[in-house]
Amino acid sequence: MTTLRAGLIGLGMMGRHHGRVLAGLPGVELVAVADASGEDPHGVAKGRPLCSTIEELLEHKLDYCMVAVPTIYHEPVALALANAGVHAMIEKPLAQDTPAAQLIADAFEQAGLVGAVGHIERYNPALQQARRRLEEGDLGDVYQIVTRRQGPFPARIADVGVVKDLATHDIDLTSWVRQQPFTSVAARTAYRSGREYEDLVSITGQLADGTVTSHLVNWLSPFKERVTIITGEKGAFVADTLTADLTFHANGSVKTTWSDIARFRGVSEGDVIRYAIPKREPLQVEHENFRDAVLGKEADIVTLAQGLATVRVAEAAIESARTGQTQQL
Repeated sequence: MTTLRAGLIGLGMMGRHHGRVLAGLPGVELVAVADASGEDPHGVAKGRPLCSTIEELLEHKLDYCMVAVPTIYHEPVALALANAGVHAMIEKPLAQDTPAAQLIADAFEQAGLVGAVGHIERYNPALQQARRRLEEGDLGDVYQIVTRRQGPFPARIADVGVVKDLATHDIDLTSWVRQQPFTSVAARTAYRSGREYEDLVSITGQLADGTVTSHLVNWLSPFKERVTIITGEKGAFVADTLTADLTFHANGSVKTTWSDIARFRGVSEGDVIRYAIPKREPLQVEHENFRDAVLGKEADIVTLAQGLATVRVAEAAIESARTGQTQQL
């Protein structure tokens, strides 16, 4: 396997995890790291050159770079990489707004470079398994996808609200797992923690095939929850991405003889199966796929076009909350 020279810029909470994976990724050599502070608070460098700018990092003749800087810096860093002819994976969201995301996507396309967005939930074993089973028809027609993503406020987030930081996970995974784009969204937000940005959102939406979606996301809950529920004609999948468990609740085949209940219920409770599935670290799988994409091999990456679409949906949700109107996409 060809050894690719990789760089990492952004050595914060996510940067340290990317550094750990890159340092041990077969076929890749992490040659240098960078952070605007010029510091390495989590010890990612481990003897490698520590730079303070993207320009310094580019001097190390990179094949590709992992971008884990705050969202507001995605655009200048990504454009510098595109201009230098360096492939890049950029942490989600792709950029702080749609125009910036479009500039990045266009720059990489024009340069003929591989670009990806770090929507890591796609690589969660529970959702990977759900996607495969949906493709095999295990649920039949899909009616609804509901997600809940809530927990305490992470002090590391300062430049965006809960919609662009957390809800973009749910927007991306919902569109991906169903292989359908969003066509409309309506949302309500709340500002309860005294910050400039929203810390709670409730989004309803619809995909191009008619699937109804619902997303509850906040930074105000004292417990952590990461759940996706996919309901279809044969039952429902419940994916818990904290534990990477996938459970199938089948529609029952036992006839209800109590006439009052039989008239009321559309389906009955059936068997419940929790699948035994391999549980590899999502970040490892994400980096393996991007490495393979750079090498020209078959790979499952979140493309920049898909990352751009997610930013558009997120901004439509924010606009809906501002105006009180459903936004068409």
